[in-house]
Amino acid sequence: MKVFLIAGEPSGDALGAALMAGFDDLAPDCEFAGVGGEGMTAAGLTSLFPMSDLSIMGLAEVLPRIALLRRRIAQTAQAIADTKPDLVVTIDSPDFCLRVLKKARAARPDLPVVHYVAPSVWAWRPGRAARMAPLVDHVLALLPFEPPYMQAAGMSCDFVGHPVVAAPRASEAEAQAIRQSDTVVLALPGSRGGEIARLAPRFGQALAQALPEGAQVLVPTVAAQADHMRAQVARWPIPAQVLTDPAEKRAAFRAADVALAASGTVSLELAANDTPMVIGYDMAWLTQRIAERLIKLDTVTLVNLVSETRAVPECLGRACTAENLAAELRALLTDPDKQAAQRAAMRLTMERLGQGGTAPGHRAAASCLDFMARKAGGAATPAP
Repeated sequence: MKVFLIAGEPSGDALGAALMAGFDDLAPDCEFAGVGGEGMTAAGLTSLFPMSDLSIMGLAEVLPRIALLRRRIAQTAQAIADTKPDLVVTIDSPDFCLRVLKKARAARPDLPVVHYVAPSVWAWRPGRAARMAPLVDHVLALLPFEPPYMQAAGMSCDFVGHPVVAAPRASEAEAQAIRQSDTVVLALPGSRGGEIARLAPRFGQALAQALPEGAQVLVPTVAAQADHMRAQVARWPIPAQVLTDPAEKRAAFRAADVALAASGTVSLELAANDTPMVIGYDMAWLTQRIAERLIKLDTVTLVNLVSETRAVPECLGRACTAENLAAELRALLTDPDKQAAQRAAMRLTMERLGQGGTAPGHRAAASCLDFMARKAGGAATPAP
């Protein structure tokens, strides 16, 4: 079976790598093609082009790169036509992936398509599911409350669990080995270049205002952004260590007392390691103004949403200032009750995301195979 995969972000690359591992176990003769990053490459994919070409977020950020994105859309759609896959799996990055699918489906209307990561229609732009339905047959959802939204739009959908529940974690010994202070703080200003440029200066100022003297600041980052992150951190008024080694990053997540993080899936990584957090996020001016009009929720942090609490404090948009971030961080560091409330919410989140069950990558692969069996009118593949 030939499977064509498309991922456009580091989080999508991790999903794709786990999905490929699931296919390798359940359908060992699979051949893979498409677009991915470090994880998918290590799993055996030769990417058509660097995934970083697609790792852009926000209208203002996309505009200068429209010509490149159009070329990549055409290139990817042509690769699907040339490869003649049995299945296409698009992973998140809907703005890019759906444009590719429109071209690919025009050339081959019966192309079987699975989209991995349901669009967050419960948060904003509810019409996205209906617009996706003509191009996508089946959806793999990361959050347990998402399938009904997709089914209402006419697509089949399975909750397959969030990959964070199966991610490897450091041992206590590894955590202690990296710990060099009574107070260890993680700083996580994003994985995209634009996020780092906007948030890192504010994070550095906030940490300088909030932390006790001698606190150890660790800054895990993806390899593709390491030089950019080091350049930003070098301007901070306090010392900090940038980490790119995966083992060191895992140790840092477990060792940290608290974290200051950009909004995103990193909040779930922190939750998996029982690390209380403050969330800060801002976008380019135009993107932020648009988002303020469209977003329907009073929180954007996944821990808050999945646990149905508001335990994790947020400083978003115009409220994302160094002063506000510092105030929330000081409160968290000094208030055991706030830390306990967060830990309770984080443990509930992990339980609801599938912790303790079958690995999400395997569940996702089984769901894909079941979808293909149903489409072909054959027997379904038993779910693991």
